[in-house]
Amino acid sequence: MTYTLTTPLYYVNDRPHLGSVYTTLICDALARYRRLKGEEVIFISGCDEHGQKILRTAEAAGESPQAYTDRISGCFRSVWQHWNIGLDRFIRTTDPRHRQVVQEFFRRVERSGDVVEGRQQGWYCVACEEFKDVAHAAEDPQCPIHHRSLEWRDEQNLFFRLSRYQSAIEELIRRPGFIAPAARRHEVENFVAQGLRDFSISRIHLPWGIPVPGHDGHTFYVWFDALLGYITALLEPDDPADLDLACSRGWPASLHVIGKDILRFHAVYWPAMLLSAGLEPPASVFGHGFLTREGRKMGKTLGNVLDPDRLLEACGSDAVRWGLLRDVALGDDGDFQQQRFTDLINNDLANTIGNLLNRSVSMARKWFEASVPPTGEALAASHPLARAAARCREQTLAAYDRPDFKAAAEAIVELAVEANGFLNERAPWKRIKQEQERDRVGEDLYAVLEATRVAGLLMNPIVPELSARILTQLGEAEAGHGTWLDQLDWGRLPAARPLPEPVPVMQRLELDSPL
Repeated sequence: MTYTLTTPLYYVNDRPHLGSVYTTLICDALARYRRLKGEEVIFISGCDEHGQKILRTAEAAGESPQAYTDRISGCFRSVWQHWNIGLDRFIRTTDPRHRQVVQEFFRRVERSGDVVEGRQQGWYCVACEEFKDVAHAAEDPQCPIHHRSLEWRDEQNLFFRLSRYQSAIEELIRRPGFIAPAARRHEVENFVAQGLRDFSISRIHLPWGIPVPGHDGHTFYVWFDALLGYITALLEPDDPADLDLACSRGWPASLHVIGKDILRFHAVYWPAMLLSAGLEPPASVFGHGFLTREGRKMGKTLGNVLDPDRLLEACGSDAVRWGLLRDVALGDDGDFQQQRFTDLINNDLANTIGNLLNRSVSMARKWFEASVPPTGEALAASHPLARAAARCREQTLAAYDRPDFKAAAEAIVELAVEANGFLNERAPWKRIKQEQERDRVGEDLYAVLEATRVAGLLMNPIVPELSARILTQLGEAEAGHGTWLDQLDWGRLPAARPLPEPVPVMQRLELDSPL
């Protein structure tokens, strides 16, 4: 069965920011983990390119909407390539096939009797592309998210009859695992309990959008259009624009990973639309938290936005992936603190794991003919590091399944800490001076190298490049025999295998100035 995983389709009003990088790294780690377990994965990302905000932004830039979206979508593609994101599909909502899929989907919803005409009045945020509830009319009502003036709208739109799906959505959100984490589920439950109201799915006099078939002058509301990108993306390159064919390629989605600010669209509106069209809702929606910087929301006006390209250049992908996925509990808000970030990378990766590998390989090479030492009793399941590795494997795989990258990373670091402690306690640099201790020293070094190998394998979803360097340092330039899960078994490191000259697998971060 295919595991279909999606990021949001990122709105192209600006270049990628750290928040979009964070979401995409979460999905990349999940996709890597699933693939390592042998699952078939379709990992989808892309860009949402229609709507009034895009039209105005393009005009302000002196470009046509198409030229503007071509340029910014290209930025997203380029950034994901630089970050070594393993995408299977990249969808743009300006794709001609997407237009046909959206229109076919709409016809099915209309045939279900779920499209009605109505008048839409209210305060509208162009940046959010949605109407806002303003309890008390102010002289200049502001969007609570963007802190910009709202615009008054009064127009005839087409509405989706969301109210007809009150019971169906209530039942869906009670389904175990549909919305995670629990705090996000409670938010949706509270929203739905207030009673679902029909919502507008079209705009008039907006040329930059997909025309609504049979309704002259109407273009689709950007959210109605964008959500269907998850389905269009499933089409193979040579497939025709066929809704049923797209769904047969991997729908329903196994998991949508999104920021918590767009949870309502994915957990309420989108499932109801799918049910109306006779399609299955996604299996799960995960709403993660926001990232701040040094305790403050990032914004251009504050001058504290973290440029992903600069961050990548200064620190490398391993450091950023580890720092974001290890430090932030998935689902919670996270705060990027440069000193904490630096300390975390240096302590976990350079010191605890990198130094363990370096000194163990150095001793093995010096005393055992530049090779992996004999195994001896180190292969026993009762060996303290064998037990530690088994415990780490169990905890890490369970954490990846939840998913909980913070817990997975902590379990891996704990295994390295135990291996370092074992090495210090056994002090092979002292005992090797006694000939009768040589075999025991070999066993001890084998156990430490093997524990490091298991840790390196388990790190792969989070820091694939560092994982590869660790295994190469252990002589595993070629893939080992069996699956990734098989390779996690204790004792798979071959004795007498040549060990390359040790080089640091992770350089310490030395950041002299703010990023």
